[in-house]
Amino acid sequence: MEETPTVRILMIEDSDDSARMLDAFLKRFEGARFEIVQCRTAEEGIRVATARSDLDIILVDYFLPDRNGLEATRELKEKKVDVPLAFLTVNTDVSVAVEAMKLGVADYFLKDDLASHVFPQAIMSILEKHKLRKEYAALEIKKRRLEAMQELVVDISRQITEPLAEMKRVVDSLLAHENAAQYMRFLTLIKENVERMDRKLEKLKNLKDDKTVQYIKDIRMIDLS
Repeated sequence: MEETPTVRILMIEDSDDSARMLDAFLKRFEGARFEIVQCRTAEEGIRVATARSDLDIILVDYFLPDRNGLEATRELKEKKVDVPLAFLTVNTDVSVAVEAMKLGVADYFLKDDLASHVFPQAIMSILEKHKLRKEYAALEIKKRRLEAMQELVVDISRQITEPLAEMKRVVDSLLAHENAAQYMRFLTLIKENVERMDRKLEKLKNLKDDKTVQYIKDIRMIDLS
């Protein structure tokens, strides 16, 4: 049985009645469990939003005691808060909605929408779109890193393929020499290492995925195992 997800909402809203009403209506939704953190000023909301990493969505009211919701939203964006924001207000002025959307909010809701049965679904839809955008961005970064690695591999391959081939030729020539027996262990070791480097280089040439493993502290290495 699939576990019911928990959605953590930061509600920047000075009205306790609105927060209680939202909590009451969201509890009726069976698709998720909602936890609401209420902040009554923009200043407090911005502080909480930048300090917590477990928030899923932020609802920002337009009328706040210390500044309006547009100013709060702008500051949250400037602070690179990577959580979807939705605007919440009683204001029906279209220009406010347009300004909010320009700032990159995920959606715009009137407070009357809180009582709608589709409101929880709208929140879940925002979260799903945000998740997909992050996954797409991660894939793009991975793709660019792989392309950069492949360019580097081509350059490395061009520089060391010929010296490796020459080293193999010299080692094979020495192994065939009549006095090779006394140096056999060292020559064999050199040959094995040259062949190992050759195999790793071949794997680098055929790299199809940005696969790295932890090496030391924050250093990551390409996995060629």
